[in-house]
Amino acid sequence: MSVALEETQTAAASTYFSVQNLNAYYGDSYIVQDVSFDIDEGEIVALLGRNGAGKTSTLRAIARAGEPELRTGEIWLNGNAMHTAASHEAANAGIQLVPEDRRIIQGLTVEENLDLACIQGDLGWSYERIYELFPRLKERRKQEGTTLSGGEQQMLAIGRALARDLKLLLLDEPYEGLAPVVRHDIERALLEVRAAGITTIIVEQNAVAALKLADKAIILDTGEVAFTGSAEEVLNDEQLRHDYLAI
Repeated sequence: MSVALEETQTAAASTYFSVQNLNAYYGDSYIVQDVSFDIDEGEIVALLGRNGAGKTSTLRAIARAGEPELRTGEIWLNGNAMHTAASHEAANAGIQLVPEDRRIIQGLTVEENLDLACIQGDLGWSYERIYELFPRLKERRKQEGTTLSGGEQQMLAIGRALARDLKLLLLDEPYEGLAPVVRHDIERALLEVRAAGITTIIVEQNAVAALKLADKAIILDTGEVAFTGSAEEVLNDEQLRHDYLAI
């Protein structure tokens, strides 16, 4: 191993969360192309780009979700290598993906969905703490999860992630279909999650809403990193938003 490569790996491992030269495929389709970025502990990061830019695929690769297939690259969380981990190992290490469809388990109540999250791995937030964050869940804890409104299901999906020993929260389109008042509740909750020291990556088509919440922005364009910087830079750069986000 070359000295330069050793130094790169050491730097990646010493950063709280680091993705280095990630390359991922769906079959022969090259989706995530040499993606690299670093995130500090407790940051909220907006991962943005046009449709098809590779945002969801990047989240799934980080979560070790099986697809896309990660062929080369490294993923480090708090000094631990995640690129060789299976999906359950990544989850047990603290990486939790909340997908766009939320994946609430049919036939189970709100509380039973939370119970299911705690079957394996170290426990995270108590139910009482989750209910303080999302009072609506406490009111509906005996209600079947799939009968909740879209916003309440999003709260449950985030609550389920918090019930684990969560270190990195990956949110795919958390505001999809939500009324502004419900989106505000989710934003407030995510700020509390950040205050608790949990690192969050948000993929969101409502780029302005995500940027106003985020500390850092990463923009993907056709699977490659086109920009990394502060969220404020993107909000203040009309040309950048036009070129890569069409806003």
